[in-house]
Amino acid sequence: MSFVLRHTGGNLWSGSLSIFPEDRLVHGFSARQGGVSAAPFDTLNMALHVGDDPAHVWENRRRYFAALGLDAAQICTIRQVHGTEIVRAFRRDAGRGARDYADALADADALITNDSGVALMLCYADCVPVLFYDPVHNAAGVVHAGWKGTVQRIAAKTLARMGEEFGTDAADVLAGIGPSIGAGCYAVGADVAAHFRAAFPADADEIVQERDGKIHLDLWAANCIQLMEAGISKQNIDRADICTSCDRNFFYSYRAADGRTGRLAAVMELR
Repeated sequence: MSFVLRHTGGNLWSGSLSIFPEDRLVHGFSARQGGVSAAPFDTLNMALHVGDDPAHVWENRRRYFAALGLDAAQICTIRQVHGTEIVRAFRRDAGRGARDYADALADADALITNDSGVALMLCYADCVPVLFYDPVHNAAGVVHAGWKGTVQRIAAKTLARMGEEFGTDAADVLAGIGPSIGAGCYAVGADVAAHFRAAFPADADEIVQERDGKIHLDLWAANCIQLMEAGISKQNIDRADICTSCDRNFFYSYRAADGRTGRLAAVMELR
């Protein structure tokens, strides 16, 4: 299993995880190159809620989706609020939030579907994108897991919701964790660390690490642990292991930019 960042032409780049079958779905993690947005959103900002020109965002989305062989008009997205709400998207929801942030499907942090023709898209800049594919029921899910969502186990809750909606069995699911902030760059306060020690008592030493007098948080580990606890086997979890804060040539980092920057996108569409 591996993560590959491919040049798709026109200075556009897209990341993918080899665990997901290309004949069943299209997925991608955008990079920050190849768009039209000006600084500090330069250049392929995919988010409408950060203060960028909406016309620039639409052109960025159009370009990236075209590079994936998809239609940006079919985007379905949500207003991400660092909570644990999970929304099911249907084919009729294609286009919700594609051009207008206010028209997004809901205030939530995860999208699931078993319909083709609707492109699930969530935005990130350090938070963890978690993607699911159920090959038995041909269902997909995309999760936005910042520290608040991770400690509340939004990824595991999304799996459970897929079980309720589609009959998904976690043992069948393929999962991927995309580029996001790594533990080496993610120093947190004692209060955040305490939340994780309480939520993951058996694995606290792996998730909460003390280095050079600072407390560091490993969100990749915390999400992998909850997925395995939910029933996904370790061999069915693929990780990019790419830190957005370390590689700011290709990725946006909210922390590294002091909160003023663009957003990457994670995309899944069933064939």
